[in-house]
Amino acid sequence: MTLRVLVADDHAMFRSGLRAVLDTQPDIECVAEASDGRSAVHEVRRLRPDVAILDIRMPLLDGLRATETILADPGNTTRVILLTTYDQDAYVHRALQAGASGFLLKSLPPEELIAAVRVAARGDALIDPSVTRRLLTRLADGVAPPPPAAAAPADLDQLTAREREVLLLLAEACTNAEIAGRLGIGDETVKTHVSRILTKLKLRDRVHAVAYAHLHGLVEQGPAPRPDTRRRRRHDP
Repeated sequence: MTLRVLVADDHAMFRSGLRAVLDTQPDIECVAEASDGRSAVHEVRRLRPDVAILDIRMPLLDGLRATETILADPGNTTRVILLTTYDQDAYVHRALQAGASGFLLKSLPPEELIAAVRVAARGDALIDPSVTRRLLTRLADGVAPPPPAAAAPADLDQLTAREREVLLLLAEACTNAEIAGRLGIGDETVKTHVSRILTKLKLRDRVHAVAYAHLHGLVEQGPAPRPDTRRRRRHDP
């Protein structure tokens, strides 16, 4: 299966570079380019690519408003990845609310961009680990802190102990493979736990799970406990 990708950036050289990187992969095809947000929205509606990579700052319609417009379309099937720089990550809160599949720094290595496209295409989401803490600090600044005596969210009680461990590792920006290694479980088991976490907490994707953990102060409770290696069950709970 070939993943169809749209690239939108107002800098022609950067846009061409992205296309060249994507076109090195046999399973990825760059089907269109756009130099502004309005054109990006039009091309997404016309071509329905699997993934759209949008720069945040573009003329006519910026990447954030383009993302909101694309994802508000009831018939949309395209996943959106936003590209940003260090001085732009404050805007990503809006993108997460709109349902973007994540954001990455423009300085990321080509292989990470390729991996991100595949992650987004399969319905997952991601945040560049190097800016996760910056983003979530800014995101939290816009949310009133809970009262000192406030209890943990009621829906958190639906999670099993293992699902809480996975949630905390998600909050550390760990990949599925890293979570599997830390907890001594299989990749497919991690995927199952992530899916159950999203369903139980009514979250859109793992990006929102990360935000949930930070905004509710779960990360302040410390890192996820190490798995009990004294017993190994055949099927992880």
